[in-house]
Formats: sequence, C-alpha cells, structure tokens
Amino acid sequence: MAIGFTLNDRPVGISLDPETPLVTAIREAANLTGTKNGCGTGECGACMVLVDGEALRSCLIELGEVEGRYITTIEGLSADRSHPVQQALVAEQAIQCGFCTPGIAIAAAALLRSNPAPSEPEIEAAIPNLCRCGVYPRLTRAIQRAGRVARREELISAAPAPGIDPEDAAEAVPAMGLPDGE
Repeated sequence: MAIGFTLNDRPVGISLDPETPLVTAIREAANLTGTKNGCGTGECGACMVLVDGEALRSCLIELGEVEGRYITTIEGLSADRSHPVQQALVAEQAIQCGFCTPGIAIAAAALLRSNPAPSEPEIEAAIPNLCRCGVYPRLTRAIQRAGRVARREELISAAPAPGIDPEDAAEAVPAMGLPDGE
C-alpha cells in the first residue's frame, strides 16, 4: 500500500516499508537528490526538509509518519533557485563543497518564515546544521541578507536564476522575495 503525502506541492504515493527513513524515500523513490543523506543520525542536518513548514531532519522521520503531510525539499523551495535564501547564499559566497547547503537553505527558509529579521544568536540557534567547510560567518550574513531581500529592503545583484537572461536580471531581481502569504 502506498503512503500518500504532498511532496513539493504534488501529491505522491510511495510504496516502501513505512519504517523507511524519509530521506531514503525522497532520494530513491522520488528521485529528488538535493536532500542529502549525511550522518543518518540527525546530527549534521544535511537531510533537512520542511514538514508542514517545520524544518526537520528527514533521516529521523519514517515514511509512515508523513502520511497526509506536506513535505518541501530543496527542489521545492523554488524551481528556479530564486528564493531569497538561495540567492543570498550565492551572493555571500557561503557555499563551498555544497553538501550541507540544501539542509541549511531549508532551515534558513523556515527560520525566515517565522522570524524575518533574525539576530546572529537567533540564526545560530535555528541553524543546527554542520558545515565541514566552516563558512558559518558567511552563512549568518547570507541569512540576514535573505531576510532583507524577503522584506524588500534590499535587492541581490547575484547571478540571475537559471532561465533568466542576464540582461533581464535587473528586471527580475525585485521579484525575488518570498511568495505572497508566506
């Protein structure tokens, strides 16, 4: 019997053992490989996804626990990488190897949804992800910048999202805030 839930705004049914870790179902059954399987014990945060809007480690959630729930992975955060967090991570050069980045972006998006202007201590408390590259100061700056972009206090002049012609980027940048109602 398939376990039904909404994955990146699409209803899905996955027929795996209900005790399968959600990260495995997302990567192997749904073929969404942006969510990383890091430590498998909930320590690193590379597998972070939004479950009903809350950032949770998908290696600690069993597939059977998400029946009827809404799951958002990094692929669902924004199809064209125009989410303020994604743009700010690039603009602040807060990405090195990139393995932890999807989990950090998900955790940051959840933080900014509940607190659009977090302080440095609030960011440190809300982003439990481990980054082996050690870009924490840049991550903090990027998350604060993403908040300013989402609040429409700042524009990002980073490279445009895929599919946007660089000459049209200046016109596209103001639309990089959070969707209305979020």
